[in-house]
Amino acid sequence: MKNHFILFFVFCSVFSALAQKNIKSIKITYTKSSNGTLIENQDPILVFTNELKTQITSESIFNKKASFPFEYYNIYRDTNTYDQFANLNENKVIFTTDSLSLAKQNFEITNETKTILGYTCKKAKTVINSNTIELWFTNDIKVKGAPTILGQDLGLVLEMVRNGNYITAASKIEVLKEFPIIRKSEAPQRKVDLLTYKDLIWKSRFINIAVFDKEIINFSNTSQSNDSILRFANGTIIIKKVKVPEIKKGNRIFVDVTEQSNGDVYDRTGSVFLIPTDKNISFLDGLKNGAKALPIYENGNGEKYQGVIRTENYAPLLELMRFFTPFGVKQFNTLQLKNKVWQDSVYYRQDISEMLPALSNKEVWIGMNIGNYDNGGHKASLNISIHPEEENKPKNTWLLPLFNTNNVMEMAGQQYATMFNTEKGLEVTFDVPEGFKNFKLRYITTGHGGWENGDEFVPKKNTILVDEKEVFAFTPWRTDCGSYRLSNPASGNFSDGLSSSDLSRSNWCPGTVTNPIYIDLGNLSPGKHTIQIKIPQGKPEGSSFSSWNVSGCLIGD
Repeated sequence: MKNHFILFFVFCSVFSALAQKNIKSIKITYTKSSNGTLIENQDPILVFTNELKTQITSESIFNKKASFPFEYYNIYRDTNTYDQFANLNENKVIFTTDSLSLAKQNFEITNETKTILGYTCKKAKTVINSNTIELWFTNDIKVKGAPTILGQDLGLVLEMVRNGNYITAASKIEVLKEFPIIRKSEAPQRKVDLLTYKDLIWKSRFINIAVFDKEIINFSNTSQSNDSILRFANGTIIIKKVKVPEIKKGNRIFVDVTEQSNGDVYDRTGSVFLIPTDKNISFLDGLKNGAKALPIYENGNGEKYQGVIRTENYAPLLELMRFFTPFGVKQFNTLQLKNKVWQDSVYYRQDISEMLPALSNKEVWIGMNIGNYDNGGHKASLNISIHPEEENKPKNTWLLPLFNTNNVMEMAGQQYATMFNTEKGLEVTFDVPEGFKNFKLRYITTGHGGWENGDEFVPKKNTILVDEKEVFAFTPWRTDCGSYRLSNPASGNFSDGLSSSDLSRSNWCPGTVTNPIYIDLGNLSPGKHTIQIKIPQGKPEGSSFSSWNVSGCLIGD
């Protein structure tokens, strides 16, 4: 009973002090909960406020333990403005300034009230980006503040509820003798506009490796390499040596490409790839010395296919992303049609997190090609970005490139992938080391060639066998190509009202990425195994023929 009396006395003392008009500063601690459960390992929000200013920060920032980047706000009551600060690193601090006006924040003040930490609070409601926000604020204390910029002029916000289930609530209020100085940095502070601020804080949250920036990929005898970018196959292939930092397991890795026509009108196959160099022979030998320098694959159909499968002394290209250019985006936007506003460029972006073992803490050759025979060709940029995850989730730790029949050296004489015109198709023998499990085949497949009867326009079943047993079969097919019409200004129009870019195709559309599929292979035993790809490839018609570009790598835990 005595302890209860003491607690009650302390509470009344704090309440009495806060109710006085002459209080100097207070500190409010806010914690977050979701669906009624307190969020674990959270960084509580701290708000310091008095009649003249308010600062929104966090416990880790206040204790100088926050990791970069981190943000905080200074709000100035006399000018009704605020500064939003971001410490991007030890040496770089940016901030932006804006007005603090309720005219920018529309609230519905209701008649509902409730008591929070002993104070009578009113409820204000608003909707932001389809999210319903409820703010419970009190005017019993003669200062204003809130855990975010939202509702700063209402009073002292003690609880914020988003969509009825995510709550940021005051857990403690303390009277201070003076307003503290929070996280004063010796680094120079650079003032920027709001959009620049948002852009810089966003970019500081991940690592971006700019590989190519608006490089021309064309077919020309005048294409030349420089100190950083090497060009091959008359300029249709560009490669660059890239240093990749250590990537922690669980991080996300993305590759993105931006493409425009620089003269070529047609839809073309594009690929982003890594050149493995851990064997005696690499694809670099083929680029430098011609396709004849690459190991030959034969399956009995009389053709010789250069550099398409893994051998004891050679690893094929590891394909990171396959994309397809549209019909003349940007260069041919002058071809006007009513109610059609053409895109300025095409942006391709894909998650390649499973490629971590091939990239982390390595210096690698990254390449990109767009097969074309046009002097103007295409203009393209390429980035690889690494995004940290909050949780260090275990991911695949082993990767083995197995095959890649995409003839990226087409313009330097590499054979088209017509090996599926025999029963054997494509066959690769490989070794599985000890200590790994849960194997998957990352498989990309697209059909090409022919007119109405070619495999580009005819669905064909892909069958995958491991050690002569069928493990997976499917028919790769895209029916959504018409969705990308605005990226295809030069697409041919037919008498039936369709355009060429509308037509369904064998797992690709002009202006899109072809997604890999992941085929579970289970726990392969250590030692040698064989994988086989079978596709009922169509027969040639005159000078027209079909081919299949397939690539695959084995990944395991």
